[in-house]
Amino acid sequence: MRTLLLRHKQVLLFIIAGGLSAIVEIGSFKIFSTYLPQAISQEQNFHGIHYPLSNILSTSCGILFNYFLSIWFVFERGKHSKRKEFAYFMVVSIISTILSLSFFQVFYSFIFKDNIDLIFYTLSPEMISKIAAILLVSILNYSVKKKVIFNG
Repeated sequence: MRTLLLRHKQVLLFIIAGGLSAIVEIGSFKIFSTYLPQAISQEQNFHGIHYPLSNILSTSCGILFNYFLSIWFVFERGKHSKRKEFAYFMVVSIISTILSLSFFQVFYSFIFKDNIDLIFYTLSPEMISKIAAILLVSILNYSVKKKVIFNG
């Protein structure tokens, strides 16, 4: 078991960093989606897009947190300069954000309609949709970040 963990240390660290980043993203989404609709009435449904500003702001928080965790704990520096590495990271993150927002809209509009009661906490359809979108996009993120950005 120990050799398996050592062999897959980077994947394990990526999962931990991703999990922590997801906590930051989901937590900030909960805060934004609770308070922004009070200030901006169209936040819950802006021309068919549900919680657009909450999604963008929370995803940005998660991306920045993930960047710092990635460079400190997960990946070794690649052949790119820090500036180029950050630019590549942001481009991949922007594409990931668009995918995540798209998946969120599909999940929220068509798939997750009911709350899920976890006994100690009830997940709303918007929270379930956010979590599902994050999980789906994470797989793509690891592959691209590992092969293109940090080991390029």
